[in-house]
Amino acid sequence: MDKNQQAITLLNEKKYEEAAQLFNEVIEESPDDPLGYINFGNLLMKLDEAERAERFFLRAIELDEQAAAAHYGLGNLYFEQEHFEKAGQSFLKAIEQGLEEADAYFMLGMCFRNQEQWKLSLPYLLRATEIDPNDESFLFQYGLSLAQAEFLEEAQQTFERVLELDEAHSDAYYNLGVIALFHEKIQEAQNHFDKALELQPDHMLAANGKKIALQYMEQSDDK
Repeated sequence: MDKNQQAITLLNEKKYEEAAQLFNEVIEESPDDPLGYINFGNLLMKLDEAERAERFFLRAIELDEQAAAAHYGLGNLYFEQEHFEKAGQSFLKAIEQGLEEADAYFMLGMCFRNQEQWKLSLPYLLRATEIDPNDESFLFQYGLSLAQAEFLEEAQQTFERVLELDEAHSDAYYNLGVIALFHEKIQEAQNHFDKALELQPDHMLAANGKKIALQYMEQSDDK
């Protein structure tokens, strides 16, 4: 196992001081190799040293503009700082440089979601679900963007797929309730809200949705 791999193992074991020492040795031995700077940047992010981490990622990119992992690390750093536009540019660059991973597409989609650009988020979130179809968090966020972009039929199908992966996903039931309510399927909406509350009794949105559904039913009974 080379020093880089040893340091990554130590990093995963949260032995940060020992990992830092080894990463530092890697950089000293190979100062023109971007990998050492990328790994040190990832370590610094775990230590909440964002400013130093940024410098290491940027140094890696100076050495190799095509270092996809450096662009991805920079994207994560900017995302944590809520600089979503800058983060999106970095994630896109990582993808353009060949990082064909679900997380990269998902994070790029989430950058657009955090800027309320629902339709722009869709192709990237969809791609994340295609690469990793068994991750319910990817599917759920894709469903939310579909709903917010008013593609309600596709959103409903997506939330149903979320429940196939995780039958205890209270937020998926809640959103199915909202869609049913929109289509004035009041009993169906109430059933979804009830299920969400059964799974998560403190689900305030589901409780509010159920209240609205009951008001609709009372109004219907009065007519």
